[in-house]
Amino acid sequence: MRAYERFLEYIKVPTASDETSGAHPSTDRQFVLARRLTEELKAMGIAAECDEKCYVYASIPATEGCENAPAIGFIAHLDTSPDFCGDGVCPRLIENYDGLDVELGEGRSLKLSDFPHLAKLKGRTLIVTNGKTLLGADDKAGVAEIMTLAETLIGENIPHGKICIAFTPDEEIGEGADNFDVKRFGADFAYTADGGEEGGIEYENFNAAGATFEIRGFNIHPGSAKDKMINASLVAMEINSLLPENDIPAKTEGYEGFYHLTDMEGSVERATLKYIIRDHSSEIFAKRCEAVRVIEKQMNEKYGEGTVTLTLREQYRNMEEKIRPCFHIVETAQRALLEAGIEPIVVPIRGGTDGARLSFEGLPCPNLGTGGYAFHGPYEHITVEGMDKAVEILLGIVRLFK
Repeated sequence: MRAYERFLEYIKVPTASDETSGAHPSTDRQFVLARRLTEELKAMGIAAECDEKCYVYASIPATEGCENAPAIGFIAHLDTSPDFCGDGVCPRLIENYDGLDVELGEGRSLKLSDFPHLAKLKGRTLIVTNGKTLLGADDKAGVAEIMTLAETLIGENIPHGKICIAFTPDEEIGEGADNFDVKRFGADFAYTADGGEEGGIEYENFNAAGATFEIRGFNIHPGSAKDKMINASLVAMEINSLLPENDIPAKTEGYEGFYHLTDMEGSVERATLKYIIRDHSSEIFAKRCEAVRVIEKQMNEKYGEGTVTLTLREQYRNMEEKIRPCFHIVETAQRALLEAGIEPIVVPIRGGTDGARLSFEGLPCPNLGTGGYAFHGPYEHITVEGMDKAVEILLGIVRLFK
């Protein structure tokens, strides 16, 4: 079975995570796909298990003569982004795509002007949404590609060292590595299949934190409010104005960091601001975190102690420092790409993956492209050929390490 055929089946299963649930996994519906994958792996003759936290672990023993090869891991995540609807996905396949604009539905169009890379997808079979939901390529494309890799290794009796496979829940809410058992996984190093364009290799990512400002106002009748009222919503606006106006996602790229206001609500009495803070440089990241602490202090000095409460939580760190000492795993992936006829695309991740945290837990784990684009929304798309090429790359890595 080709990767895209699996993919079209997996995206029918809604698996959005939920950062507000407090449970692990954050949504029970992730178990539906996890258990399905477990049974599919078992049907291939591969030892597999889904644990109580919704982590799927599987392993394929080394073939004869390859017992001394390193144990290689491949990881993808089960959940889809909670930021856009992932229920009732209705994909559409466009064969021999002409490289031009595509009307999706719901008044949305996949436009060449917005996504210039569409031109180079001309002639491929393009998979798009109907404009109502995300597609789910992040990261069910990675799941499908790893499953196809496993089936190919077994079915074609390809020589290989020990292969370790894992599928994780809740990556989209930053909790994918929370309950990952590195020892149980059993790999010497791993690759996450959770990137974009096929050919991508990523071993640098943002240092990341989440910041929440809780603002407590003082609400009295506006007729007698002079020198007494503290409008929590206005304080929230003031807090945001103290951050650099150009340090936002819409005005940064490459290695440039940002403060991203993700949620806000408020009244005179209470207000809340939620940010994610990102930077590739650990030094600049530390300064960004210190900047929001200073803002909290300034607001409380101005409006009274307890007016503003900041909660700052580190989410993940730049995995580069853990990848550099074993850089051969990146070089081997680059070689596999070249052998597949693809020029490696080495770019920093403007985000994070499970691999970032796992690298700091003793499992060096760069990220590979899956062939997808425009994740987390209705413009998400992928090609059949890109997924086939991603599987070819995974197979190439296995062959090079045998």
